[in-house]
Amino acid sequence: MTTPQIYVNLPVKDLQQSIAFFTKLGYTFNPQFTDHKATCMVISDSIYFMLIVEEFFQTFTNKPIADAKQVTEAILCLSAESREAVDEITSRAVAAGGTIPRKAQDYGWMYTKGFQDLDGHLWEYIFMDQNAIPEN
Repeated sequence: MTTPQIYVNLPVKDLQQSIAFFTKLGYTFNPQFTDHKATCMVISDSIYFMLIVEEFFQTFTNKPIADAKQVTEAILCLSAESREAVDEITSRAVAAGGTIPRKAQDYGWMYTKGFQDLDGHLWEYIFMDQNAIPEN
């Protein structure tokens, strides 16, 4: 059985600005799935984010595209290897033009912090200490 892959599709206003932003965070893009309308941002061997220019994105849905700067459409959460990695990626996001929508949350066994990208999408990075998860 093959490992499932996930492709998250996100509308963006300016593809080149989005590519520059996420490049500064350390992400790469698959050139086979990149043109002037969309790009495939590689998160891992099984997780990909398709950044799609809004006009092209609209051809995939009959619903209006949410303005993520005004409403919450989703919170995109990715795991990190450490608390320091969470802080590092969010610091890079701010340096690249993103914003921090709320302060870090520290539950002892779980640490989470996020940023808002150039289009307003909410990203959250989380570190969980598997050995410290409380039992119910």
